[in-house]
Amino acid sequence: MATATSAQRRDVKEYTFIWEGVDRNNRQVRGESKAASETVVTTNLRRQGIRVTKIRRQTFRGGRKVNEKDITFFTRQLATMLKAGVPLLQAFEIVARGHSNARFSRLMMDIKNKIEAGSSMAQAFREHPGHFDTLYCNLVAAGEASGTIDAILDRLATYKEKMLAIKSKIKSALFYPISVVVVAIVVIWVIMIFVIPSFKKVFSNFGADLPAPTLIVIAMSEWVVAWWWLVFMIILGTIVGFGFMLKRSAAFRYAFDRAMLKFPIIGGILEKATVARWTRTLQTMFAAGVPLVESLDAVGGASGNAVYAAATKKIQTEVSTGTSLTNSMSNTGLFPTMVLQMIQIGEESGSLDNMLGKIADYFEREVDDAVAALSSLLEPIIIVFLGVVIGGLVVAMYLPIFKLGAVV
Repeated sequence: MATATSAQRRDVKEYTFIWEGVDRNNRQVRGESKAASETVVTTNLRRQGIRVTKIRRQTFRGGRKVNEKDITFFTRQLATMLKAGVPLLQAFEIVARGHSNARFSRLMMDIKNKIEAGSSMAQAFREHPGHFDTLYCNLVAAGEASGTIDAILDRLATYKEKMLAIKSKIKSALFYPISVVVVAIVVIWVIMIFVIPSFKKVFSNFGADLPAPTLIVIAMSEWVVAWWWLVFMIILGTIVGFGFMLKRSAAFRYAFDRAMLKFPIIGGILEKATVARWTRTLQTMFAAGVPLVESLDAVGGASGNAVYAAATKKIQTEVSTGTSLTNSMSNTGLFPTMVLQMIQIGEESGSLDNMLGKIADYFEREVDDAVAALSSLLEPIIIVFLGVVIGGLVVAMYLPIFKLGAVV
């Protein structure tokens, strides 16, 4: 009977209430209490001699989407607080209340409530797979099992910070050229729809044959004015369809990632970044004490590339049947010779995690250098592109004026 009663109490959902009141000495007091309702809080405070004047339930409404940066920052905060001796549940509450994103605060409070109800931290994280992937949950489970959760969280925070740094460098390298191209397209669109038709009206009374470049640009403008909606629908449909296929079709994602790896210049950067993520993830898992076969289960998805994810499954299968990690990686044909040689040395010397860390460090530096070189290479190319396209349109429209000036 007692067991049933305690189970019923655990099933009652409790909320946090913030209250203000007056104590027996007529002093203003305030605080917060956890209970199932306002009535319970008011009754408990009345027993303590406090007359409640204001009470409200603490809620975390609205907020933006929780991103990877939020999770990385949370991991670092939690690791720091646990190392400092802050109790686990209190650490979650501190993080939840100190964050500006209400949706993130709700996530933290939900995880805290699950842990408080008896779940392990890894189980509570697994309830939110959109924010905590397999790698994250496996490492936390390994830390809980070994009693080194603070050290594991510190290692996990370092890993996620390095992954964010790589992604940020690649995004920053691609942002400038993409933004310039988008602006150029908008400018060309405006010229085609508004500027060139005005020139066409002027040239209608020109009284002479227009140059071929001018006629071509006018014809293009007429087509854009007549079919701009179709062009817009095609571009929008292509972007939406591409995004849908990339998320829903594994075969399309595999083909796209394979094509991107072979793309000139950018393909080399993506390959180095993928190898850096792959080795860094495996190093983090292996150093945390997770067996190699289980570590490989999370490595493929963390690599961020469908080609390497498929190859990792083959590597995992071969390793589980007794093949060495070096030979399994060599069979995929995706890893550079230097990587294979260093992993072989690591396997033979028993310092695989150390070698994987050195490989990741090397390729992260390679990504930094490649991104810097790409940025310096793209700037003159973009300037030439803008000069040729937009400058060509302007010259084509001014050719008749130059011709008229020569005649006069």
